Amino acid sequence: MEQWNDGIKSSNYSFKRAYERFLKIRGSPREIALGFALGLFIGMTPTIGFQIPIAIFVAALFKWNKISAALAVWITNPLTAPFIYSLSYFLGAKMLGFELAPKLLTGLDFSTVKEAGSKIFLATTVGGVVVGIPLALLGYYLAFSAVSGYQMKLKHRVAAKKEKIAKKIRRKNGKVSKKKKYRWQR
Repeated sequence: MEQWNDGIKSSNYSFKRAYERFLKIRGSPREIALGFALGLFIGMTPTIGFQIPIAIFVAALFKWNKISAALAVWITNPLTAPFIYSLSYFLGAKMLGFELAPKLLTGLDFSTVKEAGSKIFLATTVGGVVVGIPLALLGYYLAFSAVSGYQMKLKHRVAAKKEKIAKKIRRKNGKVSKKKKYRWQR
């Protein structure tokens, strides 16, 4: 049981670090959020194995943040892929009016498997688009608000630090000029 709790603490720590690193990506909040939304959308498509190159290429094409796009693609990982692709396939098959996969694979000759494979890919793609669009929109707004909030907080911290340094310099210069004035008067 203790190992389980250590694993949870470790994963929470890892998630927190990943989130903090995401906030520190350089770029405008809009570009970062657009890249993130793109990555989420591509993560829903059945292009596993090619998702990161696709996300980076499309992000570069539109001049969105490539790092956030590549990070968001990891929504599809070995733990989540079975759930994501099952949901995508189910939604796509229902929308397209296809039979579900086990019914398609009754005869195991090459043409049946080829036809079933293309239907499964098409259904998963359509379902991925249906799931990906709202997820990308939600991801955009969450990423935009998180990054812009972090950057605004950082700007205020930097401005406060600069003001503190400026006050120190003004105090120091004020004391020096009084001392010079005092010495000159002697």
